Amino acid sequence: MWDELAQLGDAVRDPDVLEEVQLVCDEMARRARHNVEVIVERLIRDGYRFHANDDEQTPVIPHIPPTPAAVEYAAWLQERFGPVPLTLLSWVRIVGDVWLVGTHPDWPLSASADPLVIQVEGSHYPHSSMRFHYEYEWEQWRDRSADDANARPFQLTLAPDRYHKDNVSGGGPYGMAVPDAHADGLFVAETTMPFVQYLNWVFLRGGFPFLTGSSDALQIPDGLAEDLLPL
Repeated sequence: MWDELAQLGDAVRDPDVLEEVQLVCDEMARRARHNVEVIVERLIRDGYRFHANDDEQTPVIPHIPPTPAAVEYAAWLQERFGPVPLTLLSWVRIVGDVWLVGTHPDWPLSASADPLVIQVEGSHYPHSSMRFHYEYEWEQWRDRSADDANARPFQLTLAPDRYHKDNVSGGGPYGMAVPDAHADGLFVAETTMPFVQYLNWVFLRGGFPFLTGSSDALQIPDGLAEDLLPL
C-alpha cells in the first residue's frame, strides 16, 4: 500500500483521493499509538525507568497523547511549512509525543540502542513552545541557505540523534524534510528512509532499533516486540 501511495506522489493531495489517503495515514497512526502504549506498559512492568538524557536522569512521562490543541497545531504546521507529509500530520493528531529514553538495571545499553523518540507537539516541554522552536530553526535555516544553491531542505526536528539520547555528543537531530506533498515523508536520521518504514523497523525491535547485536546486553528483552502491529 505504501509503495502505491509513493507512486502517486503529490497526487495524493487531489480532492478525489485525499480523504481516502488521509484515512490510511490515520489508521497507521492508530496502530503506531497502540504499539507505543503496549511497549510502555511492558517496559514499566519490567522495571524500566524513563528519564531525560541528562546527568540527573530526570523522570519523563514516556507517552503524552495529543492535547486538545493538536488538530489546530497540525493545521498550523501545514500552513507554515507545508505541505507536510500526511503521515506526520496523523501522528500529531493521533499518537502524540513519545520518549522511550531510559535505563534498566539489567539492561545497561538501553540508552545507546536509539530508543524511539518522536516529539512534534512538544508536550514534554511545558515551559517552551514548539512553534517558537520551529520558527527559530526556520529563520536560522533561511539565513544559512540564502546564498547556497545546494542547501538541504528545511527539516522539522523530531528527535535527538542516538548519541544525544545516550547523553554524549553526537550529530544533528533526527527530523523530516519539508515541504513534502507525499503521503509519507522522509525521516532523516543516520540513514534516510520513509517515516513509516522507519517506524516499522523500530517496532520490530520493541522500540529500540539498535538492539541487534549478539551480546546479551544488546538483545531485545523477551516479549517486548511480541505481537506489535505492522504499519
